[in-house]
Amino acid sequence: MTERLFLDDPALALASATVLASGPEGVVLDRTVFYARGGGQPGDSGLLRWNGGEVAVTEAVKGEGDAILHVVPPESAVPPVGAVVEAAIDWDRRHGHMRMHTAMHLLCSLIKGAAVTGGSVGADKSRLDFDLPNPPPKEEIEAGLNALIAADHPVRIEWVDESVLDTDPGLVRTMSVQPPRGTGRLRLMRIGDGDGLVDLQPCGGTHVSRTGEIGPIRVQKIENKGKQNRRIIIVPG
Repeated sequence: MTERLFLDDPALALASATVLASGPEGVVLDRTVFYARGGGQPGDSGLLRWNGGEVAVTEAVKGEGDAILHVVPPESAVPPVGAVVEAAIDWDRRHGHMRMHTAMHLLCSLIKGAAVTGGSVGADKSRLDFDLPNPPPKEEIEAGLNALIAADHPVRIEWVDESVLDTDPGLVRTMSVQPPRGTGRLRLMRIGDGDGLVDLQPCGGTHVSRTGEIGPIRVQKIENKGKQNRRIIIVPG
């Protein structure tokens, strides 16, 4: 099992870890700051450094069981099992994903009552698909997004009992992906507090600590992807 340090501290950019498995396909660590691809968010890239060497990580992905596999370029030298390494993510790339992922949650909060049918996080462009009969007004969505960003709402992660999904199934907005069950815990991402609550959803991704950290966002386009599917594409402004 790989301990996922990013779940509680998304701003952690490096950490020491011990190699559990190592081979041409990649490296498994006992703990990591590397987010593994999933939920529409790409896996982190970066470096592993150890006494006598270093190797690039092209992307972190889910491995066997609860392991995270740090994928390396073909024919790269890899650290031996038992070695202590410094795992360092490409922070600029990660921070771009964090900013856009949080912006996607803000976008979701503006489209009231519509289920999310798909999505993809990218540092330069992200999208959300909604189960909607008609496209929303592009200018209104963009203005609403930037107003929520400028309000600098706090963003935080909280853990609750997974039974909350039975008592409040409306927490889940996505039609295609359901939160994992079986651990007894559920990770929620909350934007805003009290009467200023903006969004509250299960999410395993990484996010900024305040909406003001996102910066300006533009709605690049709104596309029709079927009779009941509207795709909203956002980019940094």
